[in-house]
Amino acid sequence: MSATALIPDIVTPTVREALARRFAIDRRALAAFRISLAFVVLVDLTRRLPDLVAFYTDAGVLPRSVLGTLYPGWDVISLHALSGAAWVQGLLCLAAAVAALSLLVGYRTRLATFVSLVLLVSIQVRNPFVLNSGDVLLRRLLFWGLFLPLGSRWAADATEGAADDHSVVGPATVGLLAQIVVVYATNAVVKLRADVWLRGDAVRYVFQLDHFTVLLGDVVAGWAPLLTLVDWLWVGMLLTSPLLVVLTGWRRAALVGAFVGAHLGMVLTLSIGVFPLVSVTGLLALFPSVVWDRAADRLRPLASLSAVGSGRTPLADRVPALSRIARALAACCLAVILVTNAVGLGVVAAPAGTPDRLTDRSWDMFAPSPPLATWWYEAPANLTSGERVDALTGEPYDRSRPTEAASRYPNERWRKFLDDARTEPRLRRSLATFLCERWNRTHDDGMTAVSLWVATERTDLDGPETVERERLGRYRCGAVRTGR
Repeated sequence: MSATALIPDIVTPTVREALARRFAIDRRALAAFRISLAFVVLVDLTRRLPDLVAFYTDAGVLPRSVLGTLYPGWDVISLHALSGAAWVQGLLCLAAAVAALSLLVGYRTRLATFVSLVLLVSIQVRNPFVLNSGDVLLRRLLFWGLFLPLGSRWAADATEGAADDHSVVGPATVGLLAQIVVVYATNAVVKLRADVWLRGDAVRYVFQLDHFTVLLGDVVAGWAPLLTLVDWLWVGMLLTSPLLVVLTGWRRAALVGAFVGAHLGMVLTLSIGVFPLVSVTGLLALFPSVVWDRAADRLRPLASLSAVGSGRTPLADRVPALSRIARALAACCLAVILVTNAVGLGVVAAPAGTPDRLTDRSWDMFAPSPPLATWWYEAPANLTSGERVDALTGEPYDRSRPTEAASRYPNERWRKFLDDARTEPRLRRSLATFLCERWNRTHDDGMTAVSLWVATERTDLDGPETVERERLGRYRCGAVRTGR
């Protein structure tokens, strides 16, 4: 089937051809998208494993009883909330890893995509307090992958017939590309609502956030002229993000490459989880055929993989009605994306009774302005011996400012949870209980009480910065936690 065949007949041939050139996705791009998507899912799983008990069991910081109180019904729809035991969480993570590996090699690709999506949503719903924009985007990319022939190239599922048609186009390809562009365009609109980005100071503020910067981020934090230039370049790229689909050929490839380079720069400077990797994954689908043709000329063995596979006829080809239903569903989901983002930006009024969570924007990302303060937790705890330790780190309590605020958190998910706990007393209580029980399980010198403090250092680009502290609460140890 040609790339223009799925575009409605009411569109003139000239317009159909123009739309096909911009919204068609090369099958090799879809294969690269699939491989990268599976890789990111595996990375995400690997990064969650060290905190499996802390974040996803009844012995952790968010027991199912607390989840059900804060998010009624969420503890029912998550497979990970069926049990509070660590071994159940481990089995579910193993199942997710198997599905991701199947997606990686392109075996039973659509089923693997579906299982990966279900288990990803399940673990995200189990603890929504550790999520960021990257988690939201990852599940949406998996969702759009359900409607696309991800296994038609470089996959165990690949068939020879797919090799005759180099690209695909339809509601699902439009939805995937629109999803990617919406992230940048929405972020651009929100950023323009604050002067700090147009002044060129926003990125300087971001790199003063000691609890975010890592690796090269600490090095370039003092390079004011460079950061101002990066600020303006990034805003300019966001404003021109619709060109990601408007442009074609090498011009599109150049712009996509610039966005990929920007996200790789984020990996080297900021601790923001899998968001940069997820963004690069989505951008792979935007690389036009000229890029893959050039790559095929240089990597002949890779090109030959396009026709290697099981030869199994896809279910959609065996049951044409399923293909029609999938296209209709993809078109509806595309409309939902556009409407919900318009509501989030305030362009369209939300219907009466719409829950606040449905109107929240997921793509603000340091917008309209970045945070203006670095913060970290202190958790002084009393032991039966009379000594004091920091319950978060297990080291002797030291009230002085840490050399690197990022060192106070094992990873960005802990930072996100502690940030949410600043405004939610029930999270602070379950956090304190977890810290007490974790210490008392492994030490003879028992912990009797723990206090939670948050220290805030406001950013001043031109002067000294002072630290203010606020006590969030004091909690006695020894309470027995009960699960369901």
